Amino acid sequence: MATSMTHLLVTVLLVAAHTAFAETNMLQDLCVADLKGAKVNGYACKDPSQITPEDFYYIGLAAPADTSNTAMGSAITAGNVEKIPGLNMMGTSMSRIDYAPGGLNPPHLHPRASEAIFVLEGRLFVGFLTTTGKLISKHINKGDVFVFPRALLHFQQNPNNAPASVIAAFDSQNPGTQSVGPSLFGANPPIPDDLLAKAFGVEPQVIQKVKGKFPAKK
Repeated sequence: MATSMTHLLVTVLLVAAHTAFAETNMLQDLCVADLKGAKVNGYACKDPSQITPEDFYYIGLAAPADTSNTAMGSAITAGNVEKIPGLNMMGTSMSRIDYAPGGLNPPHLHPRASEAIFVLEGRLFVGFLTTTGKLISKHINKGDVFVFPRALLHFQQNPNNAPASVIAAFDSQNPGTQSVGPSLFGANPPIPDDLLAKAFGVEPQVIQKVKGKFPAKK
């Protein structure tokens, strides 16, 4: 009897899990995001009668962004659901990243997406870290593609004397970004100095100095 009940419970759980997975797929032609509506793990659908071609259109990735006023010499122009409401529920988005000579898109991760970049111009040094600490890196050129797995730390650097740019594609309408430096040293409330000092094997005074370079997030 106990074995039968166990089999029944496992069957019910498997069916429930399969149903939950299946329901993540679209159940209608489209679901344009209502950016002014309530947000619960995403956006509700806009009234179909209010949908326009502009909901599926965005010109923001066409031109290079200004990198002159950025601390790292790189600028990211997002093409996510907040810029293209028609992406809602489609599980995809794009960005453009522009790099000044010597520019860097510092180590960061995307918790909700893998990323593939296509080099529009220039030459980059790119790479990611596995959970075992192995660095997978390569110099890539115009026309090349490089892929960063979901939720792994990665970076792009322009070590050259000319600008560079890429188009990045994500398998999420809102991939999210968590940068190492600002997350650790600009947290709000702040992470205690002694904790970070022990984690990095340095004195608390060093941590305080680094924190001065990363204003606390609001």
